[in-house]
Amino acid sequence: MFDPSDIYHADILIVDDQEANVTLLKQMLLNAGYTRISASMDPQEVCALHAKHHYDLILLDLQMPKMDGFQVMEGLRELERDGYMSVLAITAQPAHKLRALRAGAKDFVSKPFDFQEVQTRIYNMLEVRLLYRNLSKFNDILEQTVQQRTAELRESEARFKSFTELSSDWYWEQDETGRFTRISGPVYDMLGIVPDDQALAGADTFSGEWNAEERALLNANIAARQPFLDFIYSRKKPDGSRQYLQVSGEPMFDLSSRFVGYRGIGMDVTDRMNHPKN
Repeated sequence: MFDPSDIYHADILIVDDQEANVTLLKQMLLNAGYTRISASMDPQEVCALHAKHHYDLILLDLQMPKMDGFQVMEGLRELERDGYMSVLAITAQPAHKLRALRAGAKDFVSKPFDFQEVQTRIYNMLEVRLLYRNLSKFNDILEQTVQQRTAELRESEARFKSFTELSSDWYWEQDETGRFTRISGPVYDMLGIVPDDQALAGADTFSGEWNAEERALLNANIAARQPFLDFIYSRKKPDGSRQYLQVSGEPMFDLSSRFVGYRGIGMDVTDRMNHPKN
């Protein structure tokens, strides 16, 4: 939100080929407390002036020689393709009012001037203009924040991936049916999983004879949607040797708190189990 006093420090441009009208409008604005008022009697220079100064409000007479107000607004629209064209049209022709609004003017005032009406319309238009400008700034800040947070998230994910790769043999994710949806590391070789051609294989492709009690305990944790830390279970491989695996995992839930699967890390701890330190 802006300070209401900012309205009186807004940049205003008066465009009228009649010096008397320019003087009248300028004095009226000064008397009302506006401090940054410019004027031009040449409509052909308006677009260049606006491109340089970015006026908050342009008071634009519609009937001028060489280039009328409608032509000026065509040029201003090119400058404000993605912005807010703050033009207050000035006309003595009632038929021009609707045309001016269709051409992009945000409001109009009639000649001869009603000072109270002109001041009210100017104030209201400047208020909307400054609100629009603040909204644009807020959107820019929001976009920058989103980009920053996205970069931070990617950096965090990279650190997490690096950590899991250093601290484990694989990272894994499973959906709610137990099918692997994401793995990193030699999990296929360690678990004897044979992937099919269409998707990552499910739990029913494990080979070897698992320790029934250990597997039952692990499955009970998963069925209860409980996390597990450094859980060790084993299997007898086809060659008769025993393999020990250590896994840690946690359940995943979506925004509606619906269970969507598990994720975790694991490693082969066979050597450690076969050769414990004294």
